[in-house]
Amino acid sequence: MIYSEELKNMCEVRKGVDHGPAPIPEEGKWVKAKEIKDISGLTHGIGWCAPQQGACKLTLNIKDGIIQEALIETIGCSGMTHSAAMAGEILTGKTILEALNTDLVCDAINTAMRELFLQIVYGRSQSAFSEGGLAIGAGLEDLGKGHRSQVGTIYSTSLKGPRYLELAEGYITKVGLDDENQIIGYEYVNLGKMMENIKKGIEPMEAIKQASGTYGRFNEAVKKIDPREN
Repeated sequence: MIYSEELKNMCEVRKGVDHGPAPIPEEGKWVKAKEIKDISGLTHGIGWCAPQQGACKLTLNIKDGIIQEALIETIGCSGMTHSAAMAGEILTGKTILEALNTDLVCDAINTAMRELFLQIVYGRSQSAFSEGGLAIGAGLEDLGKGHRSQVGTIYSTSLKGPRYLELAEGYITKVGLDDENQIIGYEYVNLGKMMENIKKGIEPMEAIKQASGTYGRFNEAVKKIDPREN
């Protein structure tokens, strides 16, 4: 280390207080984190690209400073989606410091990594008070049956009103309206379940039927419209 002459000529004054870092909650324990290997936890976070034209939801499961599991969910440009594929290969096996300083190609994914880093090193993880943390695989379970992200897509205009296109239950095939043309329910296909059925050898139309359902008062609707056509 190089010290300036001015500093060398100063007298030494000893510190009176040195109690180390404040403990942070990690997987049901209070930890005084001094090194990257002291960090564990599972957390979620959101990132966005510079022009704010897309977003990434990132889930990381970290054990002893190493990313053991990563779930990357994106919405926006096609480049972001392909960048997510690369990030899935890059992130696991790295320390959170390595991942923070790795180019994850897309601004939104890089920003999400930054936001998660802040959460995890400040003890704000989702599993902070879960004894033993969450098992590796918890991120996959978060997707539910069919292993497909929950997506909400709604389109609306002042001239023609709202169109439900996709919601938590799945792809909307029909929207039910009452006698005042207000939405009272919808019919949907759960695409994850549909694809699982097809992989099991069920004929496509039967697979769709088994993966379909309704929400709200759809059966009471006086008019049923295709939100993509009508």
